[in-house]
Amino acid sequence: MLVGPEEVRDELWVVGGRVTYDRPAGAGDVRTVDGWVLPGLVDAHCHVGLDAHGAVDEATSEKQALTDRDAGTLLIRDAGSAADTRWIDDREDLPRIIRAGRHIARTRRYIRNYAHEIEPGDLAAYVTAEARRGDGWVKLVGDWIDRERGDLAACWPGDALREAIAAAHAEGARVTAHCFAAESLPDLLAAGIDCVEHATGLTEELIPQFAERGVAIVPTLVNIATFPKLAAGGEEKFPAWSAHMRRLHERRYDTVGAAHDAGIPVYVGTDAGGSLAHGLVADEVAELVRAGLTPVEAVGAASWSARAWLGREGLTEGAPADLVVYEADPRADVRVLAAPRAVVLRGRPVTP
Repeated sequence: MLVGPEEVRDELWVVGGRVTYDRPAGAGDVRTVDGWVLPGLVDAHCHVGLDAHGAVDEATSEKQALTDRDAGTLLIRDAGSAADTRWIDDREDLPRIIRAGRHIARTRRYIRNYAHEIEPGDLAAYVTAEARRGDGWVKLVGDWIDRERGDLAACWPGDALREAIAAAHAEGARVTAHCFAAESLPDLLAAGIDCVEHATGLTEELIPQFAERGVAIVPTLVNIATFPKLAAGGEEKFPAWSAHMRRLHERRYDTVGAAHDAGIPVYVGTDAGGSLAHGLVADEVAELVRAGLTPVEAVGAASWSARAWLGREGLTEGAPADLVVYEADPRADVRVLAAPRAVVLRGRPVTP
């Protein structure tokens, strides 16, 4: 039982859907599973209820959630969705979701049908509404292509960000932001942002500021891998943007490695649900290892560390029994995460 980076136990019992390390009376009549056990994996940037065109129906949302579950992802931070997925909370066989409400973007500065598209004067009001609608998170679109400039550009002025993030914090919510480029990051930092998604624009000057303020990043490297294809598609119309996206892609591992070395918290997220498939959490863990995290750190970024960051329990006494079993120790080879031997959700086996 890999309870944490340094805590390993030999036995765990599930009684009444919860974890215990005390062998229960009558334990001879039980179903047993041998293997290496992790807390249910975490995808900290995922979109259930969303595809490349916007909100999807419940049947498609269910399929997305089941795909993540069968890959071992039992806790999702849904980083923006136009669909109402509250019905999933009533399903005992689907992952738990922490919602960030709907994306909040600048008018005509994001993917169509995804976000509330507004102007800066309305930002604080929309952030307040999404903070109340979500589960302790709000998602901003910090930068996107400016078609007049022909390149990535920040979406919000600093004063609007300060007011909006203060409003979210007053509601007890944390704020995260989609950011590719460096330009949007100083104002977000000054405004008190809690997390940045993708964070490909981190620079040597900005990394110490992120570390000092404890701002986490969720790099979504499996998504960043698509940048060359995106750049090729926009080459003719937006050559500056295309070149910028290629540069961000080329230094992606160096960027994440430098952030991690500086002490910035790094967590696993796949960005599934837009144009990417669900169930890619193991691929993202492997990408973080390529970027310089140790296998133990990368596994933690998808399990015990991510759960602590999101305020959810792991394999602690009395916690809900959400766990995944593997044939071998994932700390020795993270590739084993791609093949769960068993998945247990709320104390019940949900895969063979």
